[in-house]
Amino acid sequence: MKFRRSERIIYMTHYLLENPHQLVSLTLFAERFGSAKSSISEDLAIIKETFEKCGIGTLKTVPGAAGGVKFYSRVNNRDAKMFINDLCRQLKNPDRLLPGGYLYIMDLLGHPSIMNQVGKLLASAYADEKIDAVMTVATKGIPIAHAIAAHLNVPVVVVRRDSKVTEGPTVSINYVSGSTKRIQAMVLSKRSLKEGSKVLLVDDFMKGGGTINGMISLLAEFNASVAGIAVLVEAEYSDRLINDYISLVKLKDVNEKEAAISVVEGNYFSKSIEFLQEESE
Repeated sequence: MKFRRSERIIYMTHYLLENPHQLVSLTLFAERFGSAKSSISEDLAIIKETFEKCGIGTLKTVPGAAGGVKFYSRVNNRDAKMFINDLCRQLKNPDRLLPGGYLYIMDLLGHPSIMNQVGKLLASAYADEKIDAVMTVATKGIPIAHAIAAHLNVPVVVVRRDSKVTEGPTVSINYVSGSTKRIQAMVLSKRSLKEGSKVLLVDDFMKGGGTINGMISLLAEFNASVAGIAVLVEAEYSDRLINDYISLVKLKDVNEKEAAISVVEGNYFSKSIEFLQEESE
């Protein structure tokens, strides 16, 4: 069957979006459409230009006989700012206020399109990092971790508070909560993470940073390292255990008596700029 260029471009666009961070050989497309690699290269050049112009992402070419192209999700600053500002607006709703200065966010975590956008923003910030897995602690961090992992095309590793018989042998550590200063436990199946992995840590709400610090300690048991730290909401906190992270939203202040919530942009834009500067040096 003969395919028109428009049909090839539609198929390749869909394939690349469904398989981010995966090296795709030009031979795959050439054989699929019965076309010359030179024609496929021209099609990919059109896709790359459109992706970058529309802020969808970018294609990177890997030269050589075993080369091909990789798609990386990207979000331009204008679209990112619009989304984060809308997220702040939703989080300012006084109905979200919970005792202890926490916010109710389960409706956002359960919204597929919101989580997809959260995942794309945070994955974009770490698109050029070598990441083997995304790790979070059950349960509210799981939707965020899966959303990020989908755009990075890596597995999700879920840390639990107690062991499950269905997970086989486990590694357990104790850590100190950053905000309450209480000793808590973390458990991870030995089969969940390969030794030497580079891991992106994810948290839905970070106050003192104790949960993240606990995951860092757990990584040491697997001879794994931290590739980055991504947070949906960070709270204003003076004695935080973690400094190097990216957040989308910052909870500045909560007045429980007046049911007032002050929410602003997190450090997403400033940290993303730092990463870009480091890459260019």
